[in-house]
Amino acid sequence: MGNPGFRHYFFKCGEGAVAFFEYSEAQPMKYGKFHGSPTSEPIGFDHVSFTVPSQEELFKLRDKLLAANIEVSAAVDHGTVWSIYFFDPVNNLPLEASWNCVEITKTPAIMDSKPLAVAEEGSGPQPGQWPRVVSPTDPSEMVAKPGNGFDMRAEFLRRGLARLEPGLHDLEETN
Repeated sequence: MGNPGFRHYFFKCGEGAVAFFEYSEAQPMKYGKFHGSPTSEPIGFDHVSFTVPSQEELFKLRDKLLAANIEVSAAVDHGTVWSIYFFDPVNNLPLEASWNCVEITKTPAIMDSKPLAVAEEGSGPQPGQWPRVVSPTDPSEMVAKPGNGFDMRAEFLRRGLARLEPGLHDLEETN
């Protein structure tokens, strides 16, 4: 999606998507910090990791990056995943692609001589940690204000490039 001064890219990722922004006047982030390395420099985030389905797909991606002259690390074996590391060539965002070489069959799976007590609770929602919702949003109030790209829905529907999610026929009337 292009707008004056910036572009917004969406990439399909499994059943969802990941989005990146490209701002015409933005300065690149400081280059050189390796993904996951400690730093005292200000950064927006450390890195984003995407899972690929197989060892072959990990190396196919690495080969594509190399063919595009994008610097990419050798594969790194982290015990439970293999990873490659590279930077987005437009925004210099640190990225990782990883392949799960083992399936974790019992959680929490922790390898720490002094794990925090909270880690033993596992990754699922823990009762009593979030306040009880006493005023849920009424379905009639589940609305959104128009934002960048608002007109895309009507245009993509008109051109047969998209379809509404089941049950969202009301969105056809908002354009």
